[in-house]
Amino acid sequence: MMNDTFTLDAQATAHMREALKQARRGQGRVEPNPMVGAVLVRKGRVVAKGHHRKFGAAHAEVDALRVARVGGVAPSTCDMYITLEPCTHHGKTPPCVDALIDARPQRIIIAMRDPNPLVEGKGIAKLRDAGIETHVGLCESDAQAQIAPYIKRTTRGLPWVIAKWAQTVDGRIATRTGDSQWISSPASRRVVHQLRARVDASMVGAGTVIADNPQLTARDVPIKRVARRVVVDPNLRTPAHAAVFQPLAGSQSTQNQTIIAVTHDTSEHHTNDGNRSQLPHIELLPLPHDRSHPARLVLTPLLKYLVSEYDATNLLVEGGATLLGEMFRQQLVDQAIVFVAAKLLGDENALPAVRGLTFDTIASVPAMQLRATKRIGDDVMLDYRVPWPG
Repeated sequence: MMNDTFTLDAQATAHMREALKQARRGQGRVEPNPMVGAVLVRKGRVVAKGHHRKFGAAHAEVDALRVARVGGVAPSTCDMYITLEPCTHHGKTPPCVDALIDARPQRIIIAMRDPNPLVEGKGIAKLRDAGIETHVGLCESDAQAQIAPYIKRTTRGLPWVIAKWAQTVDGRIATRTGDSQWISSPASRRVVHQLRARVDASMVGAGTVIADNPQLTARDVPIKRVARRVVVDPNLRTPAHAAVFQPLAGSQSTQNQTIIAVTHDTSEHHTNDGNRSQLPHIELLPLPHDRSHPARLVLTPLLKYLVSEYDATNLLVEGGATLLGEMFRQQLVDQAIVFVAAKLLGDENALPAVRGLTFDTIASVPAMQLRATKRIGDDVMLDYRVPWPG
């Protein structure tokens, strides 16, 4: 909470919003670290800006201090606004809190505490013990929303799950024959490629691979990270020549570029089949059956595996309708990005966007929260958050 020696006014809020704006510049490049921004302010004017630019590079606070010194500004004459509590441990870089204590800004304003157990209040305490006036809580909810994927991974060991699909106005993703290319416009599809270019993994079901043969790669956009591909295919139905099984260009590793989630029985059967499971860039991952639905897999272990094994922060789920339904049914979706095209099928046999859910009353349907809308030509992109009980 802010204390009485600091005035929480519109100008202070504007400075923290600028720090949040700087933080967003690192999206897709800093994970598994959080996006962080920092600004130095002297006499009410921003004199230096910094952000965490990429994983392994200097953190936002150190970046802002560097910019200030290059510009001939003494940090000790400034206030500093930071979107996240400075770190206190040695990782890829030295502790930021030590650099701040050496620089001794007049006052440090922090949006939120770091939920990482390695930090979690220690940075704030160290600054205060050093005699630096430190305040916490300005634009806290905005900061928490901005790094929600980091918070979820750090506190729950799960990646942030983004469900994405394109549909007609009446909620269909393909005709009765399965034709779906293309429902959305080229401009909307470019947005999808931008999304793929910043996530850690993209996931589809076996039916989508068989019907559409997607590559699940980002093309014709700046590549921030190369997403690992995940296919949920309990009985290993997808053909070995599918595009998702081809090696990824641009990946720094040839190992486990594509993960196939299968049943334990399927995994044992194909361990020595001399086919997909023997290729270094393909990994078979056995998952347990859902006891109440024997034909379905429990998907939480898959998500936890992506975090524990590959430090995944963001997972993009691209369909089809059955997999999307399972992700919602198992309450694993955090965000839904829906592209609504200016098309109408009006066919009850056309494929729905999501299936497999059952609700007896409208009152029992979980309500999503609309966070943003964007017009893309004649398409509309809807960005929802999906709150679950507890």
